[in-house]
Amino acid sequence: MAEMNANANKFEFKAEMKQLLHLIIHSLYTNPEVFIRELVSNASDALNKVRFRLQSEEAVYSPESELNIKITLDKENNLFSIEDTGDGMSHDDLVGRLGTIASSGTLKFLEQMKESKQAIDSNMIGQFGVGFYSVFMVTDEATVESRSSALDGKAYIWQSDGQSTFTVSEGTRTERGTKISFKLKDEYKQYLEDYTVKGILKKYSNFVDFPLSVNGEVVNTVSALWHKKKDDVKPEELTEFYKFITNDFEAPLGHLQLNIEGNVNFKALLFIPATAPNTLFKDVAEKSVQLYSSKVFIQDDCKELLPDYLKFVRGVVDTEDLPLNVSREVVQSSPVMSKIKNVLTSKLLGLFDEWAQKDKEKYDKFFKNFGSLFKTGVTSDYTNKDKILELLRFESSAQPKGETTSLCAYAGRMKPDQKEIFYLLGERRDTIEENPKLEYYRKHDLEVLYLTDTVDYFTIPYIFEYDKKPLISIEKAEIKADDAEVSAEAKEISVDIIKSFKDILGDKVEDVRVSNRLVESPVTLVAGANSLDPQMEKMMQVFDKNFAKTKQILEVNMEHPLIKNLHNMMQSGKNVSEYVGQLYDGALLLEGSLNSPADYVKRMTEIMLEATKK
Repeated sequence: MAEMNANANKFEFKAEMKQLLHLIIHSLYTNPEVFIRELVSNASDALNKVRFRLQSEEAVYSPESELNIKITLDKENNLFSIEDTGDGMSHDDLVGRLGTIASSGTLKFLEQMKESKQAIDSNMIGQFGVGFYSVFMVTDEATVESRSSALDGKAYIWQSDGQSTFTVSEGTRTERGTKISFKLKDEYKQYLEDYTVKGILKKYSNFVDFPLSVNGEVVNTVSALWHKKKDDVKPEELTEFYKFITNDFEAPLGHLQLNIEGNVNFKALLFIPATAPNTLFKDVAEKSVQLYSSKVFIQDDCKELLPDYLKFVRGVVDTEDLPLNVSREVVQSSPVMSKIKNVLTSKLLGLFDEWAQKDKEKYDKFFKNFGSLFKTGVTSDYTNKDKILELLRFESSAQPKGETTSLCAYAGRMKPDQKEIFYLLGERRDTIEENPKLEYYRKHDLEVLYLTDTVDYFTIPYIFEYDKKPLISIEKAEIKADDAEVSAEAKEISVDIIKSFKDILGDKVEDVRVSNRLVESPVTLVAGANSLDPQMEKMMQVFDKNFAKTKQILEVNMEHPLIKNLHNMMQSGKNVSEYVGQLYDGALLLEGSLNSPADYVKRMTEIMLEATKK
């Protein structure tokens, strides 16, 4: 280990950093061996940076130095060290990178995880840029010697016990890169054994794109899988590669390997994860698709490669058509990137279609995990909208609970004279199935799609139609009266009932009319022709507290015994206001819009009291 300069500058960790270090050392890591993975990952990043600069012809100190990572295990002195010939760090880098938390909000997130007693998976740590500090689990003091790649750079030494302070002093290192060294605590001496460390490297770092040695012996397989032929790549290699680039502990659900030559040239190896992250709809900094140019790392999370509705895809894209010195700004506006994005999107949609046709179980799992995000493609990707529509899945009245159907399958089951595809929005299937508006469709064996995904509220208005058949909410669908189904008695009482209901309800409703959709229920509320779907209006209220709901239309079932009884009471001069009000509130209750449940219960009690009098 390097000797500290007597003129070293002493710094104090920020308060937040002290808390983070305490969390990491005492609570965070459950598997101490991950410190090796984290240090190798950091070294690989540094080598990628300097390789990028070398390839883009930037002036770099010691350009002839071999790019590698060396781990040295000194059992006699109980010393572990890892050294790279990468980008190195300046004085300011050492103070800034190793003295502050790399990712804003990291401490708060980790504390919440701890307080909620959720398992803090070590696979998550690298995503927050705090991997270096894992060394303090296995040592009481760490030394970092670094010399930056700048031509006028100097060597510096960073030292700390991971408690409250650290020092930075001038060093004597002449080689470009960084060396981290520390003595292991007695309980962690197993990490001085060659076979132990090599096993860990095989587990975590087998695909690092630089020679990685332990005591002089190279242990990793330096191989860019995406440059291999499909037939030469083994399934276990794909799984390990996926785990390495994503820090996922599960094997992927599937993958797509491409070698495209033509208007744009690129190779790609993309993966579909087996499960969706909790951050699926959040714009968080996480590794998605990595961009390379001729095996030279360009960008870790290249959002320009895929549309937002496919941002769950992980993997690598490597193209020769981008200059090696490309900047992020150029990437964002590059016509090459647009072409690659179009090809990747089309190929992925083709992969999903193949699953849907040939492997229903795999596709159902994919859609269950990522369907909510995937559906949003219909609102933004007009080029591929028809392809996306074919891949959408919904529950329906014709399918058992938990099963889904496609729009194509629905259309194939439509009755000969049916011209529309019917749907109903709701929070859950069981609440949808209790909706009185379904009664007509059940009676006439008309299939209704059950849209229970919150995203459906925003995507369904963009679908309009499928196979020239309009998608219609049964909340708003017009149902023509069939004279054969309406009794003479119902026709006779309708005029009086409609007038009385209108007089009693007043401006609470847009209108009152005879219902042709109800079979078993006395009343229901439906949206007007120019109104939003009631369920959609509820969603709008969540986002905008000042959103004013439109008035609805009350439909009355003239065949229902209760309505006939009310007509008889009206004919005998009795006041039916309480009953009409109760029916209206009951309709609000069923659709989840009743604002005064206390009044509803009070009125119900009064009605029951009157009905039970001797």
